Amino acid sequence: MSQKTAPAWVVPVMRAGYSSRAAVYAIVGGLALTAAIRGGQAEGTTNALADLKSQPFGLWALWLIAIGLFAYALWRFIAAGYDLERRGDDGSGLFQRGGLIVTGIIHAGLGVSVAGLAMGDSGGGSSAQDWTARILQMQNGKWIAAALGAIVVGSGIYYMHKGWSKKYKRHIRVTPTTQKLDPALQAGFLAQGALIAIIGALIISAAMTTSPENAGGIGKALDQLRSAPYGRVLLGVVALGLIGFALENLVEAIYRIVPARAGSDVETLAMRAKAKAKKEAAKAS
Repeated sequence: MSQKTAPAWVVPVMRAGYSSRAAVYAIVGGLALTAAIRGGQAEGTTNALADLKSQPFGLWALWLIAIGLFAYALWRFIAAGYDLERRGDDGSGLFQRGGLIVTGIIHAGLGVSVAGLAMGDSGGGSSAQDWTARILQMQNGKWIAAALGAIVVGSGIYYMHKGWSKKYKRHIRVTPTTQKLDPALQAGFLAQGALIAIIGALIISAAMTTSPENAGGIGKALDQLRSAPYGRVLLGVVALGLIGFALENLVEAIYRIVPARAGSDVETLAMRAKAKAKKEAAKAS
């Protein structure tokens, strides 16, 4: 599909999707921080959103979050199909665009779960455990589950690398706000990557021990941190990171550009950093 024919509505769809992700991680991070300060069990995404339903206007909020997650999934599919982020048609580019499709599928599934909560599902189960149990029942299921766990660990490492190398700057427009918030955005990616890596490790553990109950999502990963030495401190640090990741998604909802649709006069954080580095190098020489 040609970039030139990409519909204009992908931009508001993208912004709705990132707004919804910001809400999800703000809720999960806020509850995790509360658990770190007051004690108690941290909650995963589905259980945290289930608690939201009992709040005033909670049902409406759930539906808005579900719609936003579907919007984010649609954005990822469209971005992959039209190559809106200009990743290219070579092997590396196609691999990255495939990753966009995978994240779209994951968020579509989460959107289904949230819509189910809005329609009355309890949300008490662990989808990671359910899927791991099904895979382990397959022929060579142990190795399939372990491979999937390794892919999840790799995804976590990718997020941490993206945060450490600040590659997220490539698509965020330069403003005084985005420049001031940059440290929080970086911390958010590092925390999210660490959690994803822990989830992958839990899946590998479940595969190697043939015990699907060892698998789990964000809630189980947070519990692992909580039970470690200095667990409440670790949980608090990661909770702040999740809030930072929520902030990062909010920044993307407001300031993210779509390279295939942005004008040549748009400056991103990455462009500003590159120009600054070039200027400093010229001074040094």
